[in-house]
Amino acid sequence: MYPTGALIVNVRPNTFPPSRRHLTLCIKPLRDSSGANIYLEKTGELQLLVRDGDRGPRQVHCFGFEQRGLFVEATPQQDISRRTTGFQYELTSRHAESDLRAQSAPCRPCSDTEVLLAVCTSDFVVRGSIQDVTHEPEQQESAIHLHVNRLYRQKSTVFRPAPEGGGWRGHVTTLLECGVRPGRGEFLFTGHIHFGEAHLGCAPRFKDFQRMYKDAEEKGLNPCEMGTE
Repeated sequence: MYPTGALIVNVRPNTFPPSRRHLTLCIKPLRDSSGANIYLEKTGELQLLVRDGDRGPRQVHCFGFEQRGLFVEATPQQDISRRTTGFQYELTSRHAESDLRAQSAPCRPCSDTEVLLAVCTSDFVVRGSIQDVTHEPEQQESAIHLHVNRLYRQKSTVFRPAPEGGGWRGHVTTLLECGVRPGRGEFLFTGHIHFGEAHLGCAPRFKDFQRMYKDAEEKGLNPCEMGTE
């Protein structure tokens, strides 16, 4: 609050020994953050990440962790009152970041193997239907509003009991370029929680998931067990 001067923020993993080569650091500025520029600092060199006064989409900035820090420098102000500089951060493994936004083909349907693995490793796994889809061009995202009939797992409270009873409601986001539209039928939705928001991973039709799960079960290839009824 009331930012003046500058400071260096060093983030360290809470594991020992830290395997830094396989970590990704992501930061997301708070919606009302102002009063300072945020740089990526490594061996004395600065790379601007967030410019003070930027009122554009609050994007997530991710980079390899290899002994880098953040340099937060207050910008000159005649009146520093009511200014707060802030950001959220997450330190994740490289594979978790690739799960969030697969750069090669973010809208490509998942293979059977990818679906079965997603069921075991995702932050949320639910069965339900799409009620509506809203698009946010500035954020380059689409919000998929779901009615959930069965909640298999969620690490954060993304889906809450429906006010009318009989299931849960919530939304997940995906890239705008994927062109998601409302569709009939039941789907199995999986994905990861990133900065408190649910990001869609694999989402096959539930009947297709039942088929691939049964096939893998007969061959003894399921990475984990899950009810399919």
